[in-house]
Amino acid sequence: MWSHTCALDELFLPYAVPEEAAGRLSDDPGWLRTWTAVWKAGKTEVIVPVRDLADAPTALSVPVRRFSWRAGQRHRPGLEVLVSTGRQHGFESLAERRLLLALDFAGGVVEVLSQPFRLRFSQADGPDSHIPDFLAVTPGAAWLFDVRPAGRIEQEDEVRFAAAARAAAAVGWRYAVVTGWHRQVMTGLDTFSARRRPMTDQLGLQGQLLEVLGRQPRQFGDLVERTQLPAVARTHAVHLLWHRRLAVDLRQPFGDTTWIYPAGEC
Repeated sequence: MWSHTCALDELFLPYAVPEEAAGRLSDDPGWLRTWTAVWKAGKTEVIVPVRDLADAPTALSVPVRRFSWRAGQRHRPGLEVLVSTGRQHGFESLAERRLLLALDFAGGVVEVLSQPFRLRFSQADGPDSHIPDFLAVTPGAAWLFDVRPAGRIEQEDEVRFAAAARAAAAVGWRYAVVTGWHRQVMTGLDTFSARRRPMTDQLGLQGQLLEVLGRQPRQFGDLVERTQLPAVARTHAVHLLWHRRLAVDLRQPFGDTTWIYPAGEC
């Protein structure tokens, strides 16, 4: 899984929503009108039918549900700064933070909305609602995400995920339930992310790294040792990996013996 070409959906482990869950949703032919999404623009609620979901006020929206911090809670909320948007984005768990990190690396996003809207829908047991975890907007499409470890998905969750998937498909969005990540992927991204912000390069070490590598793969430790200042070159090499100017196999552990490749040559 090459870091310079991988797409977001190659990194995470998706969840296939059972057909039985989708079968519990309302089969009313007018569901596009009767299902609604509740957004928040400032302190004002904006309610739109699902058929108009793509035209909702995303630029003005705030999380529809507040993030809470209290002693003894089982999850860890926080804020993650994304280089791609230049802003902080809220998350409610470490699993959600990992998705934000992957979106910043491989998502090509221009905007990410946490807890974007409350979806109100009908199912076999009556009215229900669900708040997806993230809406990620890209130049060509949009992703709607829920994040849940596979072992913690209950039957009622499956129905809500099926409703979110149907609503997303109705407006041309992609939808995924992220249950985890391929082996080693998140360890590598977490390492690279330490140097994702803009860096000054007064010594021209990034140019040296690219020149030393040329078209011949080298192990990470050997690559940085061939530069003018290896200790500083390490941070610049990691910066180039995050920004996809150097390539590495994300499924392999990262360290001095890891093979680094020229982007586009592997």
